[in-house]
Amino acid sequence: MKNILVTGASGFIGNKLVEQLLASGLYNLTVVSRSRVNNFPSGVSLIHIESIEKTTDWSLALKEIDVVIHCAARVHAVNDNHNEALKQFRAVNVDATMALASQSLASNVKRFIFISSIGVNGINNTKPFTVADEPNPAEDYAISKFEAEMGLKQLLEGTNTEFVIVRPPLVYGLNAKGNFGHLFKLAQKRIPLPLGAIYNKRSLVSLDNLVDLIRICISHPKAKNQTFMVSDDHDVSTTDLVRLVAQASGKGAMLLPIPVWCLKFIASCFGRKNMATKLCDSLQVDITHTKQLLGWSPPLTIEQGIARCFEQKSNTKEV
Repeated sequence: MKNILVTGASGFIGNKLVEQLLASGLYNLTVVSRSRVNNFPSGVSLIHIESIEKTTDWSLALKEIDVVIHCAARVHAVNDNHNEALKQFRAVNVDATMALASQSLASNVKRFIFISSIGVNGINNTKPFTVADEPNPAEDYAISKFEAEMGLKQLLEGTNTEFVIVRPPLVYGLNAKGNFGHLFKLAQKRIPLPLGAIYNKRSLVSLDNLVDLIRICISHPKAKNQTFMVSDDHDVSTTDLVRLVAQASGKGAMLLPIPVWCLKFIASCFGRKNMATKLCDSLQVDITHTKQLLGWSPPLTIEQGIARCFEQKSNTKEV
């Protein structure tokens, strides 16, 4: 059995990943946590660390590890100042990542899987992003992820430690935060929403589909030193997404056909231009490379992925 180390195991992606890998019975799992409280299932080895930074000693966590799956990341900055915010992102997403990768190399780890972001390619597009496209990160978080990708390639190419980079777009699922979390809550309240005339196309990925791809990347020989796009392979408009969520909740949607230009103008007046861009512009990814190289297809459709959010919510309440 492969020995797997998962960082960020208590987070949205990491928690589900640990659950699925443990259920498979194919791996010995080690997770790291800054908390000494062990909330992980039995069968998972917990290593306590004080912090994730460039000075972190990973030697105990990396002992006899075959594959590192690095989900841990800083996703929000405390300071709104660009220079300070970027510094905070770099400290965790670049410096700490490189420290872990360097120690993984020294510990003879066979594969290092890095969860990056589609933001490395940009925040919107008029044709789907592919792995061959020139990166164009515009936000501080995405810049730090791109710098980490470049650092990993420079460090690990030509060594016995392989790298795999995965760039997910918006990840949705039960208890998702961020933009989907907000839409998820609003769509269930059956209140009028000004999102009825948005005809963009956005790629999304369900948490289950993302975890399934990561699982494939653990062992697939053709994943070696590759970058992968991932999605549900079915793009939707923001309007359609709200409808899907509302329908899955059993409440239906009340959408007002407010023109996109009007939404963007109002958002800019309140300093929320970035939010309007993510709601109204297109951001599509082409996963042809991922499907062809790995022989992989998303196991869930977008409809199934959204429905599963409510199935899991219902099961949680029953327990």
